[in-house]
Amino acid sequence: MDAEALKKLNKNKKLVKKLAKKYDAFIASESLIRQIPRILGPGLNKAGKFPSLLTHNEPMVNKVDEVKSTIKFQMKKTLCLAVAIGHVGMNDDELVNNIALGINFLVSLLKKNWQNVRSLYIKSTMGRPQRIY
Repeated sequence: MDAEALKKLNKNKKLVKKLAKKYDAFIASESLIRQIPRILGPGLNKAGKFPSLLTHNEPMVNKVDEVKSTIKFQMKKTLCLAVAIGHVGMNDDELVNNIALGINFLVSLLKKNWQNVRSLYIKSTMGRPQRIY
């Protein structure tokens, strides 16, 4: 979408919300990323989907892969947290690596590190949860 297409949304909250629900992530150029808050309002920010910056010298394929492989830790009011770590096409080594990376990053974000973690479970879509910590 270009700036003209975004202006057609005209800060309409329902249309911006619909756009945010339709896509998992957004990528925008440097010139467009400055205009987005003015054109769309706070809708994308509230949805947690503000666009990632794409520079001119960076290949788009690499940026898309980077955005796809990024996970977001979001705490709501509950103390439980669920995150997608892998998919069916990955082998065991890749899954173990992703799990270790995700856990270590999450623990590094906490104030008291491992003292704030009561338990960790790993679960497939239809499988039973397995406790790992």
